[in-house]
Amino acid sequence: MSLTAGIVGLPNVGKSTLFNAITKKNILAANYPFATIEPNVGVVVVPDNRVDKLDEMYKPASLVRTAYEFYDIAGLVKGASAGEGLGNKFLSHIREVDAIVEVVRCYENTNIIHVENTIDPIRDIEIIEVELILADLEVVDNRLGKIGKKAQMTKDKEVKIEADLLNKLHDNLEKNISVRDIELTEDEEKLIKSFNLLTGKPIIYMANVSEDDLASGTNEYVEKVKEYAHAKNAEVIVVCAKIEEELSSLDDEEKNEFLHELGVKESGLDQLVKATYSLLGLKTFFTAGSDEVRAWTFKDGMKAPECAGIIHTDFEKGFIKAEVMSYDDLVNLGSEKAVKEAGKMRLEGKEYLVQDGDICYFRFNKTN
Repeated sequence: MSLTAGIVGLPNVGKSTLFNAITKKNILAANYPFATIEPNVGVVVVPDNRVDKLDEMYKPASLVRTAYEFYDIAGLVKGASAGEGLGNKFLSHIREVDAIVEVVRCYENTNIIHVENTIDPIRDIEIIEVELILADLEVVDNRLGKIGKKAQMTKDKEVKIEADLLNKLHDNLEKNISVRDIELTEDEEKLIKSFNLLTGKPIIYMANVSEDDLASGTNEYVEKVKEYAHAKNAEVIVVCAKIEEELSSLDDEEKNEFLHELGVKESGLDQLVKATYSLLGLKTFFTAGSDEVRAWTFKDGMKAPECAGIIHTDFEKGFIKAEVMSYDDLVNLGSEKAVKEAGKMRLEGKEYLVQDGDICYFRFNKTN
């Protein structure tokens, strides 16, 4: 399963510079609004030391890591939901992603124009949030316009339930309350999934700071963003987009040395990947052998047949059993043979909940 995130923010906050860094693509990063017109899409491999260890142990012909797909969305401005600054076109792109990464400018630099002329990260966040709310309100109202009268006249319970939910969303959105902050039942969550509402998507804030502030990881602007995010149960990643771009051209050893010199433990990208996986409840299982070692992303709580289906739909349809060992057992015992001899290799059935770090071999009946 693919993981996608949309990088959003006001113009000139460092979005495209960050995108260049994490995808190692040379996207236009110009000092004026709307340097990005179409959504640039880039894929970055997810760093995972376990994959390296499995590669070392199995020496496979092929090695496949999990990937993270980023969309660099052009800068939003006030009025984006009504089409200002090419806004509606960009908002439609954000609807397709799993999570939103909002880059917030938390540094002073008179040489880089700010579209609002002053540095105020909370104002910037609220501008984006209002535009996303207005865009969601339009989606909700359009749907209500189609089923509202029908809900009043029909005896169809499903239509009435949907109309009640839409009215609930409408009332909250009109009060500037994002969908993610509305208390919804599990059934309501399932019902609104097809609407792809922007403010229902989980969000992570990336506070873009200067090189001088990166080591300390904070400044007065960052603290304001953290306070705001804490109230929203959201996470803040402190990053220097310029430094991330420099790191992207280095090999692992050089990168680690550079980070050590900066007094930083890990790159902004590594932090972002971890935070997004946690936010979306994502885990990793592996398939391993002499032909291929591969990492697969799955959602926490998925059962063995569902995970088999990530590899191929036939695996899920014809699922029989899963032969499972944990990564830790394999590494600690040194080989598959030792894992089996220690009784740590297990046969699991259809109800087995796959765990992070499981190494799986799926047995299945071939379908015609």
